[in-house]
Amino acid sequence: MGISRRKLLVGTGIGAGVVAVGGSASLLTDNLPKDPSTLLRIDALPSDDPMPGWFHTSQKRIPKPALVGDAKAPWVVIGGGFAGLAAARRLALNFPDDQVILVEAQQVGFGTSGRNAGFLIDVPHDISAPDYIGDKTTARSILNLNQTGQRILKDLVEEHNITDAHMRHSGKYQAAVEDSGIAVLNAYRGGLEALGEKCKLIEGSELKDIFGTSFYRKALYTPGTILVQPSGLVKGLADTLPENVTLYEDTVITAIEYEPEIVLHHATGRIHADKLILANNAFGTHFGFGPRTIFPIFTYGSLTRPLTKSEQDSIGGQDFWGIIPADPFGTTSRRTHDNRILIRNSFSFNADGRHKPGYTEKYRHTHRQSFERRYPTLKDVPFEHTWGGGLGMTRNGSSLWGELRKNVYGALGCNGLGTVRCTAMGTMLADWLAGKNNDTIEYLLSLPKPEWNPPDPFLTMGVNFTLRRGMHNAGLEA
Repeated sequence: MGISRRKLLVGTGIGAGVVAVGGSASLLTDNLPKDPSTLLRIDALPSDDPMPGWFHTSQKRIPKPALVGDAKAPWVVIGGGFAGLAAARRLALNFPDDQVILVEAQQVGFGTSGRNAGFLIDVPHDISAPDYIGDKTTARSILNLNQTGQRILKDLVEEHNITDAHMRHSGKYQAAVEDSGIAVLNAYRGGLEALGEKCKLIEGSELKDIFGTSFYRKALYTPGTILVQPSGLVKGLADTLPENVTLYEDTVITAIEYEPEIVLHHATGRIHADKLILANNAFGTHFGFGPRTIFPIFTYGSLTRPLTKSEQDSIGGQDFWGIIPADPFGTTSRRTHDNRILIRNSFSFNADGRHKPGYTEKYRHTHRQSFERRYPTLKDVPFEHTWGGGLGMTRNGSSLWGELRKNVYGALGCNGLGTVRCTAMGTMLADWLAGKNNDTIEYLLSLPKPEWNPPDPFLTMGVNFTLRRGMHNAGLEA
């Protein structure tokens, strides 16, 4: 989870900073055609690797059929992840007489929303500040935003009995083994306490009693985080949408016209929309908005087979927990509801937002080393799944949120906290479009636009250099 909450770019490299969200309306659209009625062809289409562990270990579902031919609706939402599902649901409730079309290029739960580590994190984490909190007014707004997303997801899971979400209010542990990581935990504890948030430092044998390993030296526990099976959660959200939402899966938008009306082109026809919501994270920039503002960083995870009873007994520890690293380039780990171990680390810059062949095999070896470093007695336990997933990052941590042009709106750029943040952003966007207002909406509207990234080759060179340096310098935290 670490790098996913960092301000990534300073100049051409990655640097420390706060992740904010939001963005005002009327964003720059320099990569739209000069003539707004010209057909804009989408030059990057989603493509993920075939082995996302959460997707394959969650309950199978029959995906909604792809759209064949033409369709029309007052509202069209592109992107069936956390932001798109939230926006479509709330639009349908706010406008019960309107039809809402939700378009997903792959199957729900297969893409980015089903490839994260499953942490619904509540607390802010500003690594540019000495106490990891920084400005307390801003920190409280971020806390409110994250908790808003948490509450929405919690209520939906309970209302619709989404058991495959495997939602547990277990808190999270931020753990360290290096001296530098321990310094982070001490600073963060002070910041959280100044904010009035509960936390607890744990060390020594108590950590082994929790994690079943003596690898870690210290951990900071915060009780507010919720852990989920992310693919099971989004599958359940998709299958419980209001009746006036029509979901089309495996439907790729290949081109778009914005004037004289909004027309989305797909393989077998067109979709006519009165109003369009872009909720497809980094791919939203390929629709003409915020060029060179959101860039895709991929991170990688591996999931073991379920541990046998004897293997569970050999390590001991609690049967369910989640660890994020003190070092932002370190390893996230979980023990899951079905007694698997998740290892998540390593990063790549995939400029087109698509997986790169060979990368999962490359990082599977890195995951093996990290796993055996923590659990040497489980060295014979194989990984069943290894996958990558994209994070939509911005240079200053802001998001593309609000009106992008007439009748086009965006909730883009989750900066790695897509579970809670995109849920809140999608929901608040639908409320704002219904004329509602609250402190969270005001906060989203008040924040600056995402900053421009340098052009290639400087962007690619700078990000790749910083990723390699960070992974190398993570030491035992990796």
